[in-house]
Amino acid sequence: MIDTHSHIYGPEYDEDRELVVQRARQAGVERILLPNINEASIEPMLSLCHSFPGYCFPMMGLHPEDVTDDYPQVLNRMENLLKESSHPYIAIGEVGLDFYWDASHSQEQIEVFTRQIEWAVRYKLPLMIHSRSAHDQLVQAIRPFASEGLRGVFHCFSGTLDEALELLSFDGFVLGIGGVATFKKSTLPEVLQSVPLQRIVLETDSPYLAPVPYRGKRNEPAYVVEVMHKVANIYNVAPEEVEKVTNANVKHVFCM
Repeated sequence: MIDTHSHIYGPEYDEDRELVVQRARQAGVERILLPNINEASIEPMLSLCHSFPGYCFPMMGLHPEDVTDDYPQVLNRMENLLKESSHPYIAIGEVGLDFYWDASHSQEQIEVFTRQIEWAVRYKLPLMIHSRSAHDQLVQAIRPFASEGLRGVFHCFSGTLDEALELLSFDGFVLGIGGVATFKKSTLPEVLQSVPLQRIVLETDSPYLAPVPYRGKRNEPAYVVEVMHKVANIYNVAPEEVEKVTNANVKHVFCM
């Protein structure tokens, strides 16, 4: 299994980070992919990757909820890191749009997202995309780049079938499926029945959205096994088949 989206470099894990990684290994997680959030998260993220080389892999990006007034300068500094020929970043992420709590800075978010899509094109890296209450605007932002060979993950997908099909109309993209699929009232299992297994990857979004039976607790990469078993149930295949196919999907998207 591969956890394609985890923030275990965050302060929520300061007391037991090595044990969290150890539990992930024991659960069968072979890689953990780490989306960046802002400038402050870069150093702890890289430190974690240095501690677990070949196991934890970093991304570079500015999360939409972390877009502040100095975002042009922040983006310049982040892009300078991507310009380094030996940089370790496997993707541009976590980037996207989030209008759930506050849409007053929607234009700034769109400008930031658009610039980071341009990074994906320029540096030939996949995108790790966050979208909440912004589906139409997200699609509009991506569409001008549809012929540029973009690829990536629509992280934490929990939308409708129409939304899934619209997102998957962009070749090279997959849906990131996490703990929401295990929730009792989730409509995601029904939606996924019309989505090919070859178009999804597994994730936790640790420390958020822990799957059943851990819902409400701090999430961690080891729990991706619960997502795998739920997906196997949805597609009526063996968990080993889900692991095989989704691992191949990750390796294709991230060129790993």
